[in-house]
Amino acid sequence: MSDTDCLTTIDQALEQDGYARLAGADLLRLLDIGAADWAPFARSWDDLGPDLFMADGGRYRRRRHATFHCAAGQFSRQPHQPHYQSRDYNPLNGDVQRWFDPVEDATIALPVTRALLAFCVGHFDPASSGDWHVEMHQFRIEAKPGELGRPTPEGMHRDGVDRVFVMLVERRNVREGVTRIGGADGTPMGEFTLARPGDAMLIDDHRIFHGVTEIHAVDPNQPAWRDALVITFQSSPARGGGIA
Repeated sequence: MSDTDCLTTIDQALEQDGYARLAGADLLRLLDIGAADWAPFARSWDDLGPDLFMADGGRYRRRRHATFHCAAGQFSRQPHQPHYQSRDYNPLNGDVQRWFDPVEDATIALPVTRALLAFCVGHFDPASSGDWHVEMHQFRIEAKPGELGRPTPEGMHRDGVDRVFVMLVERRNVREGVTRIGGADGTPMGEFTLARPGDAMLIDDHRIFHGVTEIHAVDPNQPAWRDALVITFQSSPARGGGIA
């Protein structure tokens, strides 16, 4: 399949099914991302602060957060601000202004980050005519002795935005972590595992519910984690949506 065919397939799947999947090897090839560019991008996940707002008391999640304004396809980073969503979208952690460590400026400046932002706007707003509130989240979910890692502790959910991009960065010493997709009426639509670096999905958040099952350490005596990037697009400033 040519790169043009691959891109067309993504857009057709997003329109027809409400979501699209893309293998990491294809995404990295499309964006001309080589090992030398990927390495510093992936290493930035080694310096995420703890998520101290988990209402379930868990300490299995680390993250950084950034917000942007995107107009005419151009991104401008906004002053650091809390992440907020209502309990309508997040019954576990909603109705609280949650402050996370900001994504490092050096991470934003990396070629991989810039390429991924451009990729998202190219599929979520191909005419570059929208005015978007964009949020970027770096997540590390850890599986520890006596504590499972829960990528989506709220279960199957919508994020309360317009479009969502999810990409696996690394799986280290973990099993499971299966992504599940469902319709707005609760109908299961499939499940799969983002298993290799760059494996990604694009979601129409108005139509699709999604969730990820718990992760478990393969070797409980060794560190275990699942690193992921999430980028959300919302056509007006966030008023209760956003990624959990």
